[in-house]
Amino acid sequence: MKPIAENLWTLHYKLPLLGEYLGRNVTVIRLSSGDLVIHSTGPFTPEVVAAIKAVGRPAYLVEAYLAHDTFAKEGRAAFPDIPYLAPEGFSEAVGFPTETLHLAPEAWAGELEALELAGKTKAREFVFFHRPSRTLIVTDLVFNVEDDAPLGVKVASLPLVGFQHSPGVPRPEKMQVEDEDAFGGSLDTMMSWDFDRVIVGHGEPIETGGKARLLEAFKAAGFEDEE
Repeated sequence: MKPIAENLWTLHYKLPLLGEYLGRNVTVIRLSSGDLVIHSTGPFTPEVVAAIKAVGRPAYLVEAYLAHDTFAKEGRAAFPDIPYLAPEGFSEAVGFPTETLHLAPEAWAGELEALELAGKTKAREFVFFHRPSRTLIVTDLVFNVEDDAPLGVKVASLPLVGFQHSPGVPRPEKMQVEDEDAFGGSLDTMMSWDFDRVIVGHGEPIETGGKARLLEAFKAAGFEDEE
């Protein structure tokens, strides 16, 4: 696991994309209680499970996007006895029970906030804010394919993100929005959070200046006045 900030780690896994590998990031958040929130799932090996348990008590598995089910079964198998929180409809997609993620559990209060992006009822996407480290955690809302990424990765990402990719809003995000006013309101709420760092589901974390860079990406994607 890679330390990102106090009580915050990431794990990186390869994810195929048009013959290249666009990584998937798993974020591990340790609450002040010692409980761990595991945001997103991966093909966790016994060694990785042991490394996660070494920093705290696994207490929650979280998937924040209805279509983010690639490693759901592996995640559940690795941590079979803790709550699995996911958007409404996720259990039907993966074939096993999950608990509906509406709002952050009370145990997260003051440390980790969750917000469903309104106006995207078919996607059911959530974003998270880790208040102590001023970190925004997103799934597919934005990608961050840095300029120094391998050429093949940048080319493979073009159909999804285009040339605005560091960071960039994937084209499917725009297509999924059914109510632009509701979606814009959610972005306003998200942008009101006091974050600086951004951890994305795909690509490199934005260590600083994340709010300004996301604002530019949203404007480039046609979402105006998100500030």
